[in-house]
Amino acid sequence: MGQSVQEMIAQSKGKKNKKFVEKLIPVLLFLIASVSVLTTIGIMLTLIVETVTFFTRVSISEFIFGTTWLPFSNKSAQFGVLPLIVGTLKVTLIAVIVAVPIGIAAAIYLSEYATDNVRRVIKPVLEVLAGIPTIVYGFFALTFVTPLLQSFFPEIKIFNAISPGIVVGIMIIPMIASLSEDAMSSVPKSIREGALAMGSTKFEVAMKITVPAAISGIIASVVLAVSRAIGETMIVSLAAGSTPQFDGDFTGSIQTMTAYIVQVSKGDAGYGTTIYYSIYAVGFTLFIFTMVMNIIANYVSKRFREEY
Repeated sequence: MGQSVQEMIAQSKGKKNKKFVEKLIPVLLFLIASVSVLTTIGIMLTLIVETVTFFTRVSISEFIFGTTWLPFSNKSAQFGVLPLIVGTLKVTLIAVIVAVPIGIAAAIYLSEYATDNVRRVIKPVLEVLAGIPTIVYGFFALTFVTPLLQSFFPEIKIFNAISPGIVVGIMIIPMIASLSEDAMSSVPKSIREGALAMGSTKFEVAMKITVPAAISGIIASVVLAVSRAIGETMIVSLAAGSTPQFDGDFTGSIQTMTAYIVQVSKGDAGYGTTIYYSIYAVGFTLFIFTMVMNIIANYVSKRFREEY
């Protein structure tokens, strides 16, 4: 039977609406996807503009190569960023020493040894560890880890680099363990079974087959975790102190780049002052560090990736 005129008009309108929706959806999805890109560009522009303003007042050479950071000095303020960088690297080094062995060992256990029941228990525990607020970690470092260290090493001061470094390492263990375990789990079972069939033990399979095959994902997880440690704020603000030191001492008070930004952001400097603009210069330095670490992680993932 033939369609009525009204039905034909309704079908025509329906087709037009469908075409309009099909054209509109890609535009909306593009706008949503571009939010993160535009946000990144906005952050970069803000940092660059304010950092340029800072360098109109302080020379770049003094900032990069200076070994004294005294922005609040009434007589002669000095803005050598190296003490802040050294403080950040101290905490990061200790965090890496703590997190990398434990994180990779946990990943090997979850991937190669743990039963499904054990994995269902440990995985959520790791996720809970990753979800603890960093300020809680900071108080944990200050009120528990530091006194514990002082009971063994009395020369360690209340504010030091070791305690926050250990706690930052604990904080990034879930990142390394989870990402490394995912990389190891992606290694085909046939490779493991072939090695076991040739007489290899589980440990030999893990260390000589699984880990080398998943090395790109493991290294990428470590690099991303290091980037996270470099940018940590609350733990170092509470437990590391606020004394920029350009030395190799881990037992005394230090200050990291993020801790300095927090200090100034509390209102210790007025808007438009050199100290105010210095937080953007330090933030831009921190941004460069994290960006380099992310580039390294992407390069390692592509360079050493195994295709199966």
